[in-house]
Formats: sequence, C-alpha cells, structure tokens
Amino acid sequence: MRKLAVLATSVALLASSSYAKEINVGVVMAMSGPLAAYGQTCNEGIEFAHSLQPTLKNGDTIKLVLVDNKGDKVESANGTTRLISSDKVVGILGALTSTNTSQVMAISEKKQIPVIAPVATNDKLTEQKSFANRVCFTDSFQGAVVANYATKDLKLKTAVVVVDQAQVYSLGLAKAFTDAFKKAGGKILKDIKVSSGDKDFKAVVSQIKTANPDFVFLPMYHPEVSMITRQAKQIGLIKPMFSGDGVANQTFIDLGGDSVEGYMFTDFFDYSAPPTQRSKDFIAAYSAKTGKQDMNSFVALGADAYNVMVDAMNRCANPEDSICINNEIKKTQGYEGVSGVINIDKNGNATRSAVIKVIKDGKAVYKSTVNP
Repeated sequence: MRKLAVLATSVALLASSSYAKEINVGVVMAMSGPLAAYGQTCNEGIEFAHSLQPTLKNGDTIKLVLVDNKGDKVESANGTTRLISSDKVVGILGALTSTNTSQVMAISEKKQIPVIAPVATNDKLTEQKSFANRVCFTDSFQGAVVANYATKDLKLKTAVVVVDQAQVYSLGLAKAFTDAFKKAGGKILKDIKVSSGDKDFKAVVSQIKTANPDFVFLPMYHPEVSMITRQAKQIGLIKPMFSGDGVANQTFIDLGGDSVEGYMFTDFFDYSAPPTQRSKDFIAAYSAKTGKQDMNSFVALGADAYNVMVDAMNRCANPEDSICINNEIKKTQGYEGVSGVINIDKNGNATRSAVIKVIKDGKAVYKSTVNP
C-alpha cells in the first residue's frame, strides 16, 4: 500500500509539473543612456517584486523579459514589437518617461497586449486606448498639488515656469500647473522654454532673476534641473524651486550638490511613511536584502506595476489571456500596493495619493501627503 501511495504521489507531482507553464511578461526600461538612473531604479523594484512572487496561484512561473530602450523612442517601439512578436509576452511593464511609454502603448494597443506604466504621468497617454494602464498619478493631479501647496501653504503668488519643449511629460505638467496656479489666484510672470540635452542655462537663470518671481517651477527631468540650480547659485539667484516626480531620485541630489538644498518636489511615496502593510513588509524585505535603510519611490512603483499585473493574471481562468488580464487590471480597486492604495478606473488611470518632499542636508525629506 505504501508503495502505491508513493507511486500515486509521484504521478500527481509529475502531472502538475507537466501542466505548469512559463509565462513571459515584458519589461521596457531605460537601463542605459540619460534616463538610466530612473530605469535601473524602477526595474530594481520590478525584479525584487518578482523574486518575492515568481509564480502564479496555479503554479505557472512568470519570466520577465527585459528590453533596454536606452531612453529612446525608436528603441522603445522596436523593443515592444520584439517582445510581442518574438517573446510572446502576455503583458508589458513600462516604459519610463511618458514620451517612450506612448510608443509602447501605441504598439501594444494594436496587438491587444496590456501595458502597466509604473511612472509615466502624462494625462493623454491613456486617451482613446483600451490596453493602456498605470499605477502612478497623472500630471493634472500633481500639477494641482504643486499649485495648491505653493499658494495655500507657502503663500507664494508669482512664478516663472521653465519647460522642456522636447518632453511631453514636461509640457503636460507645465500646463496642468499653470492652469491650477492661475485658478488659485497665482500669476505666471514668464514661461521659458529649453530642450533636453541643453547645458548652458546662463540666459535662463538671468531671465528668472530679472523677473523676480516668488518661486520657480521646473517640470523637467533631473539632468537639466540640476544644471539650472547650479548655474542659478553662481549668479546669486536664491528662490524657492519646485519640480514634479522628474527629480525624485538620489542622482538629482548628487548632481545638484548644495545648490538643491531646500528644493521641493512631488513624489509617489516615502519609505519613512509606509502607507500599507504590504509597504511595510516590502520595505523590510528590501532592506534585509540590500542593506539600504531607505527606498526610492521608483522602486515602489516598479513593484506595484508588477504586483498589479500578477494580481490580474491570477484572476483569469487562463493567465495567458491578455484580454482578460487587461479587463482585470481595470477592475483593480482598493489594492494595497507598496506605494499606497491603488484604484484603477475603466480608462486605466490610477487614483492615488501624492507626497511632497524637500531636500535637507543632502537627503529628500518627507513633508506631507496629499490625497485625491
């Protein structure tokens, strides 16, 4: 009898293993190039979340297939096409910036493959698309957060806006802030346009100094912003400065040095104020593995993008059914993520909180949480 029982168990295990599959999920991320500081951090969150949950409830194994888009639109499009046609992915996580994510979403839409963007915030990304989703807030939300905080909490009434005309993220966030700031009674003294890759901002900081605003809003990415802060300090321009999540990384602080002391920005999450139990557990596990005492918000958003995808796959009878996965993503309600509670609507947009941080003594310090 015992031999029969052992044989039956062996057959059962063999049968279950034969039915378990490996399912590919694509990741499009800037692992090299000018946006690598963001991409590597975000992918770290995806990879760590995968290490904690590498299989589905039915025993299927998830394989992450990473494409380095080098922060480039063409690479994003080509990489997405390869993931869908060659690697047969059932879903895609990424990309990073709104410009590159729009390329990923356009191609995935035609092939009916769901995309979850961890940190792409431009409002128009999900418009007229059925397979586009995100776990971050939108620019219209964070633009209003900055405008209201500046006018109501800091009592600032005039601003100069410096916008990167080469980035849809920058253009969208600038517009959202401007609309909300004017509505709150603020006045925009000057709009200054720059382009990604610019290095000489002497004319820009001189114009700001001449305009003499209460503060400066720079809805841009950290390479250009850090150079602006350094060149502003060189001419004695000392004004409160604010950005969105585009500077939410340690590299910005390292590049800016003492010129970014007191700099404020919006972010998705702060490790010192974990909003959910999953957040506390993830931070503890991350700290135990890496030895780091803090965790960047892009790690948290990368983890949430992965976890929401897995949660949707687990709710499908066939976890390889991309249409079902997409439908379930859009049913995500009250999901306790690493970065906070996430609700995703029928358009694929997430409703969630934002946090405001300030740089003090070379560290990004939590100031407050703003709920939608």
